[in-house]
Amino acid sequence: MFSNQKIIDVDVHNQLKSPKDLLPYLPEPWRTRVASSGIGMPDRGYQTPIGVLRQDCLPPTGGPAASDPDYLVKDLFEPFNIEYGILTGSLMDVSTMHDPDHAAAIASAYNDYLVAEWLPKHSSFRGSIVVGTQDPILAVREIDRMAEHPEMVGIVMGSAQRAPLGQRQYHAIYAAAERHGLPIAIHPGGEGAGGTPPPTPSGYPTRYLEYHTCLSLNYMAHITSLVCEGVFEKFPHLKFVCLEGGIAWLPHLMWRLDKNYKGLRSSVPWLKRMPSEYIRSNCMFSTQPIEEPEDPKDLIAIFDMIDAENFLMFSSDYPHWDNDIPTEILKRLSPEARQKIFYDNAKKLYKL
Repeated sequence: MFSNQKIIDVDVHNQLKSPKDLLPYLPEPWRTRVASSGIGMPDRGYQTPIGVLRQDCLPPTGGPAASDPDYLVKDLFEPFNIEYGILTGSLMDVSTMHDPDHAAAIASAYNDYLVAEWLPKHSSFRGSIVVGTQDPILAVREIDRMAEHPEMVGIVMGSAQRAPLGQRQYHAIYAAAERHGLPIAIHPGGEGAGGTPPPTPSGYPTRYLEYHTCLSLNYMAHITSLVCEGVFEKFPHLKFVCLEGGIAWLPHLMWRLDKNYKGLRSSVPWLKRMPSEYIRSNCMFSTQPIEEPEDPKDLIAIFDMIDAENFLMFSSDYPHWDNDIPTEILKRLSPEARQKIFYDNAKKLYKL
């Protein structure tokens, strides 16, 4: 029933065929290092027993899923009428690396690779600028370098960070994003890896099931930090996109923040509005992984509580093991709400 609806997918994970794809874009000494020992992304230590990437969508040309631009369009974009896909790649977790110069070199090489070898292939592709946050000066330099490319429509960072994202060491990055009119998206995957804290406030869980389920805890901490540190008061035009962190936890967070603010507002005197108002005006969220209660009406009730149709955007998360097919989710929404979530909200945010 939805086959004719145009869709914008805000989280498509194009993949490298090999770390060697980056070599033409790396200066020394990083080129030799990657050629001999790989990219060097720290391991989080949590392995899914069924693999991260789907094995039923491998390109006939070889390589991992989503590593062939033409087959990606054939397998995802064409069957589901996806007009634009925001390419988020697989290297947003460079912020987990210990060496800020190595992280910055990898991010820059990936961005050049994306511009040279992906964006020209199909008019439906739009890119995300990868930055590491270890050295904000280097991150700002990279944003300034790439922002004028017309098909780079946002910035992507890992949600695995050494400190909550509202703190001041990140503010130069936010100033650059606002200056260029680019939204910043965060994406999970590196929690607990490299120089980042444990993936839960209680420490390290045992299994991938626990780790994956608790990723939304990190998003709650980052959103709370962004609001309470006054990021959206300081950068009122900054849009922050939470990819792959869920949505059902948001009403509880908004209610709790608002309640506590009423009694503790003297500790955050720079806030001029209720915390939930900043979330509604400056934060966007992706659908994947959509929570699936036993009774679908329960999810609709949660959407109604927070007016989700105005800041939620469709994401497939292709080709991850739990990616969502657009025709199989949110079937009970009104046509008007589906139009906003599957198309209009992303079109406006990314200026497509």
